[in-house]
Amino acid sequence: MAKDWLRYDQMVEDALRGVVRRALTEAAVSGLPGDHHFYITFRTDQPQVRIPQHLKSQYPREMTIVLQHQFWGLEVTDDSFTVTLSFGGKHEALFIPFETIVSFADPSVKFALQFDSGEGDEDEDEGDESVGSNEPVLALDKPDVKPALPAAKSDGDAATAGANTGTVVALDAFRKKQ
Repeated sequence: MAKDWLRYDQMVEDALRGVVRRALTEAAVSGLPGDHHFYITFRTDQPQVRIPQHLKSQYPREMTIVLQHQFWGLEVTDDSFTVTLSFGGKHEALFIPFETIVSFADPSVKFALQFDSGEGDEDEDEGDESVGSNEPVLALDKPDVKPALPAAKSDGDAATAGANTGTVVALDAFRKKQ
């Protein structure tokens, strides 16, 4: 297979992160309409992530937050977002760069995105065409998402969304194979 000098995989991932950015921007400006709520999983072990040390200790690799009824100060920039959530009754500010997001879901409309976790090889073998090798994944039917932080949400039954199974489409399934 020819080397992808243009890195279409990165272009697609950047575009899909733009979906997350836009959804968060809409929520920051207008709030979350209806039953919309977001599950966002991000890498806590990345140096650019800023969260309280006790949360980083509790979730040393990844953490899932839920934006639903109680969140404050949601601010979105081109590269990151900041939000304040309640953990054990205490308000804590989180700074999360978009590049550290592993998955994003809005179970109310059965929409989910999964991104490269940053753990794969940067230079994939030319013949490697396996599904799920650092490719963004789009799920449009019943995302299987479970929050790592049930304390981050208040009332509501968002945790039941994890009981569903989903259809996942790997974007490289549509690539022309040689």
